[in-house]
Amino acid sequence: MTTTLTSKGQVTIPKRIRDAMNLAPGSSVDFAVNPEGDVVIRKAGARPSRKRDRFEAARGKADVKWRTDELMGLLRGED
Repeated sequence: MTTTLTSKGQVTIPKRIRDAMNLAPGSSVDFAVNPEGDVVIRKAGARPSRKRDRFEAARGKADVKWRTDELMGLLRGED
């Protein structure tokens, strides 16, 4: 879908996109640029989908209570 930028910097959001996002006249939208450089539009107030980093999946999951000296000993191979 292609649209044209007006002299005021405005564009029309295509109907298919408006319908998919449940946008009506007067709806507020947010614009953002993701790390890949793509422009993302979302309905204002909608929670942004955020990709979890590789550490977030493990954060807060440890159920073993290690003492620092015990953990360092294990990691260093000390007896």
